Amino acid sequence: MPKRPLNLEEQQEVLDAAMEAGHILLENGAEIFRVEETMERICRHYGIGSGNFFVLSNGIFTTSGNAGEPIYAKVQHIPVRGSHLNRVAAVNQLSREIEKGLYSIGEVRARLEQIRTMPGKTKTMQILASGVGSASFCYLFGGSLGDSAAALIAGILLYIYVIFISSPYLSKIVGNICGGALVTCLCSVMYLIGAGAHLNFMIIGSIMPLIPGVAFINGIRDMADGDYLSGSVRLLDALLVFFCISMGVALMLMVFHQMTGGMLL
Repeated sequence: MPKRPLNLEEQQEVLDAAMEAGHILLENGAEIFRVEETMERICRHYGIGSGNFFVLSNGIFTTSGNAGEPIYAKVQHIPVRGSHLNRVAAVNQLSREIEKGLYSIGEVRARLEQIRTMPGKTKTMQILASGVGSASFCYLFGGSLGDSAAALIAGILLYIYVIFISSPYLSKIVGNICGGALVTCLCSVMYLIGAGAHLNFMIIGSIMPLIPGVAFINGIRDMADGDYLSGSVRLLDALLVFFCISMGVALMLMVFHQMTGGMLL
């Protein structure tokens, strides 16, 4: 902890580091209270006692300054994105190491840059994980081994669509509607040719990779912690995804119902 008051340049460097840590946490799926606590710990350790942080689901507002410290104010907009919990865990570990006095503020900035550029899972691993997860959920919900094998194929093809078509070219609404429709189409075709015996379990298992479980749970946790605005935004975002997926499933079931003369349902 510094023995002398920080000058403007030192204070700005500490607050910028705190903002960077909060940015990484928030854009990668961390809860609001975790973002605020991490920023407060960084500022407190390096000698800033007047820091104030207001964190929303897509933005951070930071101010500091009093009679003994220079004035500082900064706002960052952070779009709602997916979750990369390995980066959240890395920032959490860094904040613990900061409190132990293991890093200078310059080293903290360098470490945060490393965390920001930390590679995620490869596309191949994501596709395989989607297939295995779909098959596992299908079996968990009561499907047979044949149903799980069909869900495995549907889950793999779904995430190929997500990675190469939906994410780069489609909006969230259109991408999830088409994703739900794609899964239903694949499962319906496999059901009609006898690859699975329970269409409902096949579809339920296959759409699980699209479900924003982390965002939904974090929204509930934020509301439980009193962050009603941020929690409501996250819940609304998750519910919109649920609605879009269900719309795609319903539309494709209607199409197959008409094509098969009611044989599918």
